[in-house]
Amino acid sequence: MTSLPPPGALLIVALIAVGCFFLSVGTLGLLRLPNVYNRMHATSKPTTLGTASIFLASFVAFGPGGAGLPSLVGILFLFLTVPTGAHMISRAAQRIGVPFMGGVTWPTREDDPDAGTGGDPDGEGGRATGGKNDDSG
Repeated sequence: MTSLPPPGALLIVALIAVGCFFLSVGTLGLLRLPNVYNRMHATSKPTTLGTASIFLASFVAFGPGGAGLPSLVGILFLFLTVPTGAHMISRAAQRIGVPFMGGVTWPTREDDPDAGTGGDPDGEGGRATGGKNDDSG
C-alpha cells in the first residue's frame, strides 16, 4: 500500500470505523432480539452497510486498479445476495410455522383492499379465464 495523504488516510479510518460500528450493531441484534424475523432484519441491514463500508475503505486504499476492483465487485455481490438471503430465511421461517411477535400476521389477499385490481380485472393473477383469446373451447 502506498502512503496516502492525511485526508485519504482519514477517510479510510472513518470508513473502517463506520463499518465496525454497523457490524457491531448487527452482532448485538443477533444476540439480543427475540425471534428469527427480528434477528434476520438486524443482521442483514447493518452487516450489509458495515461490510460495504469496509470494502469501500479498501477501494480507497488500493485504488481502482489491482485490489480495489474486487472491493467494488464485493459491494455489488453484497447488495445482490444479502436481501435475497434474508428474504429466503424469512419465507422458510414462515413456511415452517415460526410465529411473529404479538398480534402481527402475514398479509393475505383478504387484507389487501387493492388485490385483484389495477391491470388484472379478473383477479386471477394474469391467467386468462375467458374472453376472445381463450382457446379452451
